[in-house]
Amino acid sequence: MLEEVNVPPLSLSSYEATAGQEAVAEIRRLAEPLRGARVLHVNATKFGGGVAEILPTLTGLMRDVGLDAEWRLMPGDERFYNVTKLLHNGLQGMAVALDAERRDTYRETSERFAAQFEGDYDYVVIHDPQPAALRSLRPSATGKWIWRCHIDLTAANPDAWGFVRPMVEAYDAAIFTLPDYVQPDLRVGVLAYVAPSIDPLSPKNMPLEPALVDDVLYRLGVDPHRPLLLQVSRFDPWKDPQGVIEAYRAVKREIPQVQLSLVGSMATDDPEGWRIYRDILRFAGQDPDLTILTNLDGVGALEVNAFQRAADVVLQKSLREGFGLTVSEALWKGVPVVGGRVGGIPMQIGEDVGGRLVTTTDEATAACLELLRDDQLRHRMGIAGRERVRRNFLSTRNLRDYLRLFNALRTGDRSLVPTGELA
Repeated sequence: MLEEVNVPPLSLSSYEATAGQEAVAEIRRLAEPLRGARVLHVNATKFGGGVAEILPTLTGLMRDVGLDAEWRLMPGDERFYNVTKLLHNGLQGMAVALDAERRDTYRETSERFAAQFEGDYDYVVIHDPQPAALRSLRPSATGKWIWRCHIDLTAANPDAWGFVRPMVEAYDAAIFTLPDYVQPDLRVGVLAYVAPSIDPLSPKNMPLEPALVDDVLYRLGVDPHRPLLLQVSRFDPWKDPQGVIEAYRAVKREIPQVQLSLVGSMATDDPEGWRIYRDILRFAGQDPDLTILTNLDGVGALEVNAFQRAADVVLQKSLREGFGLTVSEALWKGVPVVGGRVGGIPMQIGEDVGGRLVTTTDEATAACLELLRDDQLRHRMGIAGRERVRRNFLSTRNLRDYLRLFNALRTGDRSLVPTGELA
């Protein structure tokens, strides 16, 4: 069998205070006809990145409302992950070369894991490109199969998309974050639109005492009493870490006391991360007010929570972004975000709600200066941003959308298919 990930028990009732009674009641109504259904989620890693953030809560809550849900991994080797990272970058628009050797590596690894697939499921959700071939390699497997794409495909490289498309078309349904991500030549039975979500009760998002926040920052070399700019993300070229550092340096010329922290994690399915990390260290140079931290420095969910709560402004100046969970994480804590005008970030940051959308480094600099100089504006944007997340980007809404899709596939009622409409 594919490796199973242990998921701690969760209670939907615990989320009622944040999501509201009506939302919880709707979930229970949608779950009732699915009681006992076997559900399998498959992805490539349990550490690092948005998928690994979402699946523990989604799986745990599915179990709590009566579904028999599992989360399993398709953990490849370094050769496989090098290919899938290249494929990921290609799907986001980078010019890549998927030569015969790389394609063979992907297929051979996929075939090996397909041979390990066991069990009968009612719904199988395959997340992102790494395990995408499983359905076409297991055509007789039972249940409804769904491919969940967490990537921004608006400018997909034709070679990369042409490699993935036949695999996706073997599925019964596909989930995208936005309609713009769907390539016009894709032919699949059901298309659903579901935004990712954050867990408001997780260690990364739960309330923290101010004294604990201060202690965490002091321990990691940051002064909690001076202005702080923050980026939390993988070490990935699409996150534009150099652009963030350039914006910080420009802000610092105007506000000398400002600090910048780049906080990231090393994911097991992202070998490119180490090279980007080393490049950032060289670009950052020797600056005592610029800290670069990873999970290897003892930065876990609680520490990220503390940094997000301590930040005056969070930067997510991405060049491509499927969604960007760290935007919702920051907004949930009432902190405004300066985000790239790409992918799923504009879903989260509205006009004067939650922050500013930018395209260039100069625009990011100006937005940071505006927010740092205006306490009332930061506070107002933070309150509005938190409410936007509460209505649209919590785990309960994500669970609701999956239950709607499962019921649509069960009954054939297309009116149940999630459309991604925001409240």
